[in-house]
Amino acid sequence: MILLAHDFTDERVLIVGGGAVGQRRARTFATEATVIVLSPTFEPGSFGGAERIRCRPTPATIASWIDRVAPALVVAATDDPSVNDAIDAAVAETNVLCNRADRSTGTDRTVGDVTIPSMIRDDPVVVGISSGATSPALSRTLRKKIEPTIEGTGSLATILATQRERLAEESPADRRDALRAVVSSDRVWKALGDPHSNTAHVVSETIAGALGETK
Repeated sequence: MILLAHDFTDERVLIVGGGAVGQRRARTFATEATVIVLSPTFEPGSFGGAERIRCRPTPATIASWIDRVAPALVVAATDDPSVNDAIDAAVAETNVLCNRADRSTGTDRTVGDVTIPSMIRDDPVVVGISSGATSPALSRTLRKKIEPTIEGTGSLATILATQRERLAEESPADRRDALRAVVSSDRVWKALGDPHSNTAHVVSETIAGALGETK
């Protein structure tokens, strides 16, 4: 299994099933995509702003729902294998991705199946964690351990994107050394964790120091 990143901005995701799994998938994809959830009942709590349509999809109606919604991805999250199989069949001849929530191991999955890793977000930084569906408990534990490390890196990534523009006229070697100096700087990481620090200023000073050392 190889993790890939897919930008779902301006895309649609169709989720069939309103239970706990469908709810989690809805919250995940609603951060970028327009999400539609089909189910006769819905788990209490937030679906991340997804549109919920109360209905009971059947194998005979799945294809028409996919045609109507035109999604980039369909999530099969029902407890009815015949409905999930119908979703597989309906997307087989299309470019639509499919995530079967009822396929829990590598031997269950078929070529082209999409799996959804546990994700930690501090936009634009996203970290995915997967145990290959062998141990969800391990994935949850790893997430708890990694999450504190990721906090604040979204703002650092945004600052670095701005600094890359500033460094455009530098040589590739100098630009690389300056950016590496930032991400390896204890002072920068300390600033990220200090609400009273000006991280952008610390980054600028670190880059200036790195350029001075390399020239």
